[in-house]
Amino acid sequence: MNKIRFTLKAVAFLAFTLVCASAAQAQATRTWVSGVGDDVNPCSRTAPCKTFAGAISKTADKGEIDCLDPGGFGTVTITKNITIDGTNGAGFGSILAAGTNGVNVNDVATASPNSIIVNLRNLSIQGAGSGFSGIRFVSGKVVHVEHCTISGFKGNGASGHGIDVSLTASNGQKIYIKDTIIEDCTGDGISVKNTAIGGSVNALIEDSQISQCNNGITVGQAAKAVIKNSSFLHNTTTGVGVAGSGIGAELEGVLTTGQVNGIALVAGTSRISNCRVTNNTNGINFAGGTVVTYGDNKFDGNTNESVGGALPAPINKK
Repeated sequence: MNKIRFTLKAVAFLAFTLVCASAAQAQATRTWVSGVGDDVNPCSRTAPCKTFAGAISKTADKGEIDCLDPGGFGTVTITKNITIDGTNGAGFGSILAAGTNGVNVNDVATASPNSIIVNLRNLSIQGAGSGFSGIRFVSGKVVHVEHCTISGFKGNGASGHGIDVSLTASNGQKIYIKDTIIEDCTGDGISVKNTAIGGSVNALIEDSQISQCNNGITVGQAAKAVIKNSSFLHNTTTGVGVAGSGIGAELEGVLTTGQVNGIALVAGTSRISNCRVTNNTNGINFAGGTVVTYGDNKFDGNTNESVGGALPAPINKK
């Protein structure tokens, strides 16, 4: 009897091992989605999946999901190292996120929280007026957002953000946003903060445009932003804002126009160079933060060039 039990256990263990090995082998380094795909498929180029959520379970860690043709590929939660690329040409990766978040980056329940690196490229993420946030980054190491369009996130009131970085652990997290358009959100185009004790987060925004949100970017608790060659246009309240407990912002070649506050500084030290702040109600609103300039900025056409403090020298006003 004991021999029979031992044999049965050995067979069961072998079967379990074979199933796990088969599942691991089924994960490909590159998978594909198509508007006419099916999630029961293996997500190969000749048998693509229908959704990003279906493909990600069949994509190996550090792998890539690509789009074969135009389509809406659904919302997705990312818990591992992955690249999702809408591609160019025939492919076009769209996510409709009505009543939810478009992309969630959250590895908190994995064996190594706050360790994954995620790349999001060539995606259109649409909230359709009821989406919560286009990209929500709550746990991970690094997120890259390149050549994306994010719009229509209004379904979570003042928290309807284009990109919401809301971290609660300290691991030197970063987000890089390049060549991206964010528009038409009830909250911030970009909201960045880390509420962990001793936490921090760095954001780099380059060659991007944020418009028609409540605030263009809010640099919040333990956050620092570097913003290069980007525009903040016709947001309701503030173009670039550093909120309480924010570290500061570095602005190079930034245009901010058509808001109540072009720049609003509540905390931290910010540095601005070669920027144009024009046609706002307040050029700079000083409410606790400080600014360093390099004599090459242009402030003009604002109702008040500054409130709460004088423009610091040197400033080149033209």
